[in-house]
Amino acid sequence: MIYTWGNSRRFHSLADQNRQLYGSRIQKVSVDAGFTCPNRDGTKGTGGCTFCNNKGFSPSYCHEEPSITNQINNGLKFLKNRYRKVKIFIAYFQAYSNTYDSLDVLKKRYEEALSHPGISGISIGTRPDCISSEILDYLAKLSKNQIVQVEYGVESCYEETLKRINRGHTFEESVNAIKETTDRGLQTGIHLIIGLPGENRNQMLDQSKIISKLPIHSVKFHQLQIVKNTAIAQEYLEYPEHFNLFSVQEYVQFMVDFLENLNPDIAIERFAGEVPPQYNMRESWNGLRSDQIIGRIEKMLEEKKSWQGKYYTQ
Repeated sequence: MIYTWGNSRRFHSLADQNRQLYGSRIQKVSVDAGFTCPNRDGTKGTGGCTFCNNKGFSPSYCHEEPSITNQINNGLKFLKNRYRKVKIFIAYFQAYSNTYDSLDVLKKRYEEALSHPGISGISIGTRPDCISSEILDYLAKLSKNQIVQVEYGVESCYEETLKRINRGHTFEESVNAIKETTDRGLQTGIHLIIGLPGENRNQMLDQSKIISKLPIHSVKFHQLQIVKNTAIAQEYLEYPEHFNLFSVQEYVQFMVDFLENLNPDIAIERFAGEVPPQYNMRESWNGLRSDQIIGRIEKMLEEKKSWQGKYYTQ
């Protein structure tokens, strides 16, 4: 009864799903295409999200090389050496909001990546308020011949939190963008940050039921990390009592509880993020890597004889 994903794991793994669909894990090659965000350029605000220092979230080769083609070359050189069994690579437009420009500009940048012989598709990280029917129609056409994924930074389901972290969009905008995207048959994922200030553990956990109702294909979880040179880092220094951060064991237990209530059709792309130590204000779980976190989550699920969606109800 538990396993509906074609393997013996107790959660719906996107990596395993991709192996079944494509015969290989899909590896993303990060790209910084020079975009910005409406809460940075003054359209909706300035300063960007309070948690964001893009250098802490993307590989160094993205910061050093303006050419998309050269970024892909550098990324492929590194990733092919690290992941020798991977056969499929897609360009991941990661930095800032990668649909925040005219369609002509977007076409030029996406198509430069897609023209690279080592690239089989694109994954586009963006905001729900930076999308349009025109852009989605174009992406739907692209998806007929290559892999196209759209990732929305939802971050929180709560309006008060979104205002507090200076997102500049509402949760309702996230819901609408997700529906418009999946209606066109596009692979649609979201990002959710666990541990944002102002949210208690029950509120964080209740988001499992909220996102279970959304027509999403996948989710990335990020534990809140206090990244240097951000507004949230300054808030943490001045008001540490505002924060409800997790120990490793607390986070593992939380994610197990979250999974038990999560729609089993939603694939998990990531359970935790990793910020390079030089950007991280706090020691991050004694240097544990994301695969080690996954191992602990799977161990707890096994010990509890539990699985993703155990308590999920439509």
